[in-house]
Amino acid sequence: MEKAKENLELITRYFSDFTPLQLQRLEALDGLYRHWNSMINVISRKDEGSLYEKHVLHSLSIAAVFDFREGMEVLDLGTGGGFPGIPLAIYFPEVKFHLADSIGKKIKVVRSIAETLELTNISTQHTRVEEIRNRKFNVVVSRAVAPLGLLWKWSKPLLAPRSVFMPPGAGLLEEERPIANGLICLKGGDLSQEIAESGCRPRMMELSALFSGDFFKEKYILNIAAK
Repeated sequence: MEKAKENLELITRYFSDFTPLQLQRLEALDGLYRHWNSMINVISRKDEGSLYEKHVLHSLSIAAVFDFREGMEVLDLGTGGGFPGIPLAIYFPEVKFHLADSIGKKIKVVRSIAETLELTNISTQHTRVEEIRNRKFNVVVSRAVAPLGLLWKWSKPLLAPRSVFMPPGAGLLEEERPIANGLICLKGGDLSQEIAESGCRPRMMELSALFSGDFFKEKYILNIAAK
């Protein structure tokens, strides 16, 4: 009980607008991931005790920087165990999240957790991203899946053009959070070579400016807007 309280306090230290249902769903993640991790290697065993810092809060950093509007469709490319998609789907219940991964057992876990939490705004697909056809998304999110250049190559054909969700001129200098758009990915370490090789000019935000703790040092959000 005390551990559950600590887990939620880590999240509510930075996010104060959760409903009781959202908090209940966040609290349930600990038990659900421990259950599945005992059978399938969903997350690193050594990370089980720091699930809320290294996975949940890390995923929610996207919500700290960007606003997602009701009706948006978001692809979580290479979702793995459901990050960042599941925490974002809890935070934005009016946004549709499509979680895709090429590893079937991980999609099985994600689907089960989404069903247990009754996250009706989540759909799942066992597929390689190159095989997703006839769908467009307002945003693609990803966490530590591939180099930036590859992520952008995979994302571009799946992104809808800039729309009413992202008015021309909207950007990170606005007082309010900018509306999410294009590719948003979570990465860490020295990214200078990776960015140079990608040929892209992403916006880059340091997570250490948002959250305290050694884990968030040299962690970044990169954003490439759709045209």
